[in-house]
Amino acid sequence: MYTLYFAPGTCALASHIALADSGLPYEVKRLNFAEGEQRSEAYLKINPKGRVPALVTDKGALSETVAILAFIAQAAPLAKLAPLDDPFLFARMQAFNAYLSSTVHVAHAHGRRGTRWADEPSSHADMLRKVPQTMGECFRLIEDDFLAGPYVLGEQYSVADPYLFTIAGWLEGDKVDIAAFPRVQAHYERMKARPAVQKALAEEKAA
Repeated sequence: MYTLYFAPGTCALASHIALADSGLPYEVKRLNFAEGEQRSEAYLKINPKGRVPALVTDKGALSETVAILAFIAQAAPLAKLAPLDDPFLFARMQAFNAYLSSTVHVAHAHGRRGTRWADEPSSHADMLRKVPQTMGECFRLIEDDFLAGPYVLGEQYSVADPYLFTIAGWLEGDKVDIAAFPRVQAHYERMKARPAVQKALAEEKAA
């Protein structure tokens, strides 16, 4: 049994969807960020970073979405959530996921977690104003250069798809119109119809 720690509205949703797709046995545990549960002594023993997601396995805990998604895909090979038999295509998937993690997520976080980078309120306000531009630029690149077809890798579904779906869901809050990116929007709607996505969203609501 795997245990995924999550908080609503976070990137942990990508790992949750991948678990729902995988057929692996799992449970989810919700952290209340408003009450600081992510900084509790008990949770810091699981993930010293004090963030989500964290996935507890029989070998220990994993953090970071890119690592967790790759682990789920490899732990459930029959689910075909990654091109495990094609090193180049697997690396392309990882490159896309790394871009979402290191660039797109960070651009989003500047609007909500400005205290990570600056102390002055004026700096936070400046970062917040910049978010629509930086997120728009990130998604323009995804739209024009990275989204290969109906799914991130083309015809083949992979764990990159729930990750893109999760972050695309932040665009409205970042004051970016997803309709400006027709291929991304089509991908988002396609993902919403998937049973695993509906299952994960229902489980997060119920947790």
